[in-house]
Amino acid sequence: MRSHPVKPIRKMLCSLWVLAAAPALWPAQAPEGKITTREAQAIQRARKGAKSRPVAPRAPLLPAEQNAAKLFRNAKRSVVYITSIVLAANPKMEEEPAGTGTGFVWDDQGHVVTNQHVINTDAVKGQGPTDEADILNVTLANGRTYKAQVIGRSLSYDIAVLQVFAPLDSLKPLPLGKSTELLVGQTTYAIGNPYGLDHTLTSGVVSALNREISSSLGNAIRGVIQTDAAINPGNSGGPLLDSAGRLIGMNTSVIGPGNRAGIGFAIPVDTLNRVVPLLIARGQLEPVYLGFTALIPAYARALGVTQGVMVSDVEAGSPAAHAGLRPLRLDRTGRVVAAGDILLTYQGTPIQNGVQLFDLLEVEPPKGAVVFDVLRDGKVGRITMHVDAPKDPKQEKP
Repeated sequence: MRSHPVKPIRKMLCSLWVLAAAPALWPAQAPEGKITTREAQAIQRARKGAKSRPVAPRAPLLPAEQNAAKLFRNAKRSVVYITSIVLAANPKMEEEPAGTGTGFVWDDQGHVVTNQHVINTDAVKGQGPTDEADILNVTLANGRTYKAQVIGRSLSYDIAVLQVFAPLDSLKPLPLGKSTELLVGQTTYAIGNPYGLDHTLTSGVVSALNREISSSLGNAIRGVIQTDAAINPGNSGGPLLDSAGRLIGMNTSVIGPGNRAGIGFAIPVDTLNRVVPLLIARGQLEPVYLGFTALIPAYARALGVTQGVMVSDVEAGSPAAHAGLRPLRLDRTGRVVAAGDILLTYQGTPIQNGVQLFDLLEVEPPKGAVVFDVLRDGKVGRITMHVDAPKDPKQEKP
């Protein structure tokens, strides 16, 4: 017997009725992007119950975190904020901001060390990188600002020493480490004032040692520490510390080969500990007098000199003259008649350029006799200069 089709058809009609009636039985959905009345009521109920959330307890800081926090608290008192100002060249002598940077307390006599380029104002005056700010202000960690005066500078090492006129008991020097003891991979901490934000701590590791970079003046700085601790504009002149909070270098914003991001450099503390006392005592590093000048590097390269220093001039009666050093000779038209001697080594150390030789002479002024290997007429010979040789003004230039 066949089944009757009425019941399935009736079920289908009922289902269609329910679907058709659904909009009337259910609340209408809100237009896209708007909430329904029910959702708005839920928001109001949640507002009434708003209160502060309980703070979750935490475990003690990790040993490394505890050490970093303690290190920053202790070292912060030794880091200063330097503001440089120039006086406008007008009748009112208006003050113009020249820049900011970082420095650190060197000793208990009010001396602060920073980069030379921090206090230079070439970007403002446009007269060259040796122009210094007319006014220097130093702000201590306690927020008080004092005037300062440059008392020593080394362009070749990019180091400047300031005398800060603040109460000595408010200046706390940093303990010194030894850069020759550093190992690649050990932790480093940099403190500075990047972008004018005072006392900022960054951390990293010693990425490499004994790097050579060029200062803002184009001089070679050797033995430099490379670190991945962030060193941004405004960090220049600030301290680089080891995990014991000891000074191991002075951060510099000078960029090295390749101009790669994420690579920072610091002048090693051993260099600072050798140069800074000399700057405090003398005002500047004074190389020993030998009585000759080096040919400008661009001219030397034009003559094919890529290694060593060509002698441009020799002063009559000088140690160089007594030793028979031969200078460059030109005719009246400026053409080269005879090439000058090319100094290849100094006391056994190869000479790369005039800046390097200047560095060697200014940091450790020799006494007695100094020996140079010299290239002359295609042959290498040896010349000895006696530093203490008396100057004879009657002697003619060789």
